Amino acid sequence: MSLVEVILLAVGLSMDAFAVSVCKGLAIPKINFKTMAVCGLWFGGFQFLMPMIGYLLGAGFTGYITSITPWIAFVLLSLIGGNMIKESLSKEEEKANDSLGVKIMFTMAIATSIDALAVGVTFACVDVNISSMIGDFLNTTLASIIIGITTFIISCIGVKIGNIFGLKYKNKAELAGGIILICLGIKILLEHFNII
Repeated sequence: MSLVEVILLAVGLSMDAFAVSVCKGLAIPKINFKTMAVCGLWFGGFQFLMPMIGYLLGAGFTGYITSITPWIAFVLLSLIGGNMIKESLSKEEEKANDSLGVKIMFTMAIATSIDALAVGVTFACVDVNISSMIGDFLNTTLASIIIGITTFIISCIGVKIGNIFGLKYKNKAELAGGIILICLGIKILLEHFNII
């Protein structure tokens, strides 16, 4: 997985956090940089942490399943992406909550980063090669940092957009994120069969 693919993956993963951030921005009457940064730090921090945990869990068993690892990556990314697309097409309205308390933010950060845990397992199954001068663990750490920073920025933007525009872009962002993740899964599978 190249740097460009990691950035695309980061954007795709951050769409759940973006959608929740839009809801936060909608619910909070007065937005300032601190409010945006609190959301960004919660969501970005967990989006950094979860792939690392997933990688460490996945690295323990990847040696036993090397022949099917592209399939695992494809299935995980497709399931995550499919779920995001399903949520984007759902007519069910999410209830906006204006609290930035630890309990609420922790719960939301976990909920929006579970898919990043699965992506971390995918990192253990595919070659993450941002820099050929560093090893697998450091490449995965760098990929996780990119995911965390991307999510931080997109979450901050989401809070502001939610405050200004409301829920207009929430579903479109989730749909785009789901499509990106499915496309990355397909690309991994096609590379496995030397089609691309």
